[in-house]
Amino acid sequence: MKSRLCFLSMLYRQKSILSLVLIFSFAISTQDIKAKVELPSLLSSGMIVQRGEPVRLWGVADPGETVVVSAVCWENGVEASIGEENVIADYNGKWAVELPALKAGGPYEITVNDVTLKNILSGDVFLCSGQSNMELPVRRVMDRFADEIEAYSSDVIREFRVPSETEFHEPRENFDGGSWKPATIGNVMEFSALGYFIAKSLDSRSGVPVGIINASWGGTPIEAWMSEESLAPISPRTINEKRIYENDAYREHIKTLEKENHIRWNEALYRGDAGINGAIKWYNTEFDDSKWNGVDILSDTMPSWSNDGLNPVNGSHWFRKNITLSEAQAKESAVLRLGCMVDADSVYVNGVFVGSTSYQYPPRIYSIPEGVLKDGENNITIRLFSHCDDPRFVKEKPYKLIVGRDSINLDGRWRYHLGAPMPPAPDMEFYCYKPTVLYNAMIHPLASLKLAGVVWYQGESNVSRRNEYSRLLEAMIKDWRDLFGNNDLPFYVVELADFLHPNDKEGRKAWAEMRMAQAEAAQALPGVVLIRNSDLGEWNDIHPLDKKTLATRVVDEIVLRMR
Repeated sequence: MKSRLCFLSMLYRQKSILSLVLIFSFAISTQDIKAKVELPSLLSSGMIVQRGEPVRLWGVADPGETVVVSAVCWENGVEASIGEENVIADYNGKWAVELPALKAGGPYEITVNDVTLKNILSGDVFLCSGQSNMELPVRRVMDRFADEIEAYSSDVIREFRVPSETEFHEPRENFDGGSWKPATIGNVMEFSALGYFIAKSLDSRSGVPVGIINASWGGTPIEAWMSEESLAPISPRTINEKRIYENDAYREHIKTLEKENHIRWNEALYRGDAGINGAIKWYNTEFDDSKWNGVDILSDTMPSWSNDGLNPVNGSHWFRKNITLSEAQAKESAVLRLGCMVDADSVYVNGVFVGSTSYQYPPRIYSIPEGVLKDGENNITIRLFSHCDDPRFVKEKPYKLIVGRDSINLDGRWRYHLGAPMPPAPDMEFYCYKPTVLYNAMIHPLASLKLAGVVWYQGESNVSRRNEYSRLLEAMIKDWRDLFGNNDLPFYVVELADFLHPNDKEGRKAWAEMRMAQAEAAQALPGVVLIRNSDLGEWNDIHPLDKKTLATRVVDEIVLRMR
């Protein structure tokens, strides 16, 4: 158990006579150099520590410096000491201590020399990791749960958002930033939606504080979350892929070229789009679109506007639709709902820009500024951008204008004209997809932390390699348990939600096989539970909204294990 052995080894070194002699000699020679004790960002005011477990604290100081760590709690306004430990920083300046376990609740204060950590709670701490369905923020599920979310605020539910970073070299010891935030309405919109509902449900059932460590990144494959030692025996090919990108200058060179490619692609798009460069912009109300073709934006067949008869057309596509409002409606607050589009869009109402979205997945929800709508005819213009050969409006999503209590349907026929036909947009290299880089940057710095469990929601990016997934997931779980020094660390693996159109037989078969691979890994290891999720999917959205029901199922298993 590399984490536990490493931690105990550090404690042992700090108490060895030889180290003390070396440290004392070094301290005398550098007595004029004094540095403040530094703690990792994970150990900060507002943190939640795992109840029933010794509290691990670590950091850096001057080599040979004495570090005094003490903890107090407050009971009825009276300070009560929990314990105190002294340790001497080793010749690298590193130090580590363990304080006694803290009773569930709080608040507690921990002082490390001249640094005081305040408002610390003791409860259950869960690592929530994976790709976009774990990362999906609360603001993305407001459509379904707005009333509940807006009515709830809690200081005993807190999230630490691990910074999204990559590391191609050695595993890191600390994060570059990050802080604990309580589940108040000002913070919660960026919490993991699944993590939020897990914490909320668990707190209501256990009555103890809940801490969520959110280490997730959309689109990432499991290989990115594995250590090199665990991945190499299974997939040496991926390790060699990582080797290609280990040179920092090479990666920077790629990004420089990518930036230039995208600048040139967008410049050509802009120059070739008559809707932007013409005498009258195509989003202006006075523009005459009477000669444009009429198209059904949700046609069951490949829409004529999206291809030239043989091939998809990338670039810009323009759509215009006029609607009539009463004087009373025009004075109401208004929200434009335009489903989801592939890939990006800019939207105008009566010639006024009201919003844009840069990629396909988020719902298009644009508030219309006061005074833009008018009595009589109003125009809505969409400039849709296709980057990857699949321009379309996603079916069975809401396309409507909401004015006050009225809802005006916007699907069906629109006026259409091609803007600028383009080749596919230049490719991009996503370094966060590379093997081991997220383990190094986002998981390894957590090594000394005590956890109640891990919730893992990932797999969409591994469907094409599903035959390898069971072995990879088993290896990752064993590796993380080794890292955290707990061979019994509970893992709650969320199976992939149902996805893809019923007619897509091959695609749906692949997703079903992926769920079987997840189940195989869960059955192969003790303490791993597969959380049913396939029935909560949406065929037209890879990010289903019902994270609350899913969270309830996770918590059911957590509570069952805690009995």
